[in-house]
Amino acid sequence: MRFLKVQDLTAEAFKPFGDVIEAGTSDPVMINEGTTERYHNLAKVDVTTQGGVPLINIFRGTPRTQPIEIRMMENHPLGSQAFMPLSARPYYVVVAKPGETVGPDDLCCFLAQPGQGVSYAKNVWHHPLLALEEVSDFLVMDRGGPGNNLIEVFFEDDDYVYLPEHNRDEK
Repeated sequence: MRFLKVQDLTAEAFKPFGDVIEAGTSDPVMINEGTTERYHNLAKVDVTTQGGVPLINIFRGTPRTQPIEIRMMENHPLGSQAFMPLSARPYYVVVAKPGETVGPDDLCCFLAQPGQGVSYAKNVWHHPLLALEEVSDFLVMDRGGPGNNLIEVFFEDDDYVYLPEHNRDEK
């Protein structure tokens, strides 16, 4: 079996794929009579191509059997897609840079910690949601409207890659 190396999710490491959404990655602005810190402009929202409109959804992810098998990737050519966990649990983020197609050698894996969200830039290859530990909810900003905004690529059986088993005690 071929395993992907897992790296910590940081804004710098994730930059080729989009934005990390996390309080503390920008200087806050005090609002609401000084009772609220606003962390402004944390991710780009790019959904208006071909008449697209922004959607806000909740995705409920069920953990997969470990080690997790990566058999496919997807991208969204008409809009960005942002995930913000609503549960205080880590999750895996598997991505690859934009291109005509994607293969197992192109993949990168990040471990997102509770409180860290991601916004995939338009055309960035990514694996569907990879919840860990328990069923977890995510607030998702996505594109709705006309046009095909989903491309999927499935790997050959002997090209599957795997993610190392997640140990909830690891940080």
